[in-house]
Amino acid sequence: MTAALRLPLAFDPVRLRADLAGIHADEWRPHFNHRLYSGDWSVVSLRAVAGSVLPHYADPLARDGYAGTEALARSPYFREVLASFDCPLLSVRLLRLGAGAVVKEHKDYNLSLEDRDARLHVVVQTNPGVRFLIGGREWRWGAGECWYGNFNLPHGVTNGGGEDRIHMVLDCEVNDWLRGMLPASG
Repeated sequence: MTAALRLPLAFDPVRLRADLAGIHADEWRPHFNHRLYSGDWSVVSLRAVAGSVLPHYADPLARDGYAGTEALARSPYFREVLASFDCPLLSVRLLRLGAGAVVKEHKDYNLSLEDRDARLHVVVQTNPGVRFLIGGREWRWGAGECWYGNFNLPHGVTNGGGEDRIHMVLDCEVNDWLRGMLPASG
């Protein structure tokens, strides 16, 4: 079972950070699963279920209800990045792990290539102090890179650096395009 693979896509870290600068401080919300982390783990939705009482939750049952948010509407490069994915996009969020924060080891379910949906990460900003484990192995993902992770496996992350770690996290429907992208990157 593959823990992670880098997709053959690369995005401009400078442009990613420029759009990130347009995200307002009051748009960041604490992650809803408070028992999984310590420190700052916060979220800004870029695609969410319209009218949801919990818009940051990636609801696997709301397949047709996702739409771009106001934050996405004013982020031209984020929209360009998302247009690079020729697969149905469900939830898309910015996830920020603040300096010194920890996401405890856990498993997500039905988020692998073997399932209907898979989770991809576009690295917006990171630092050398980030320790990201999936399936017992440490992964180093650089700014501008795009990665598939099998989050059915145990995974967790510690930000031991002095800068926030921010990923754009895409929940995608697995299709032929996505399957074709991954073997080429392995």
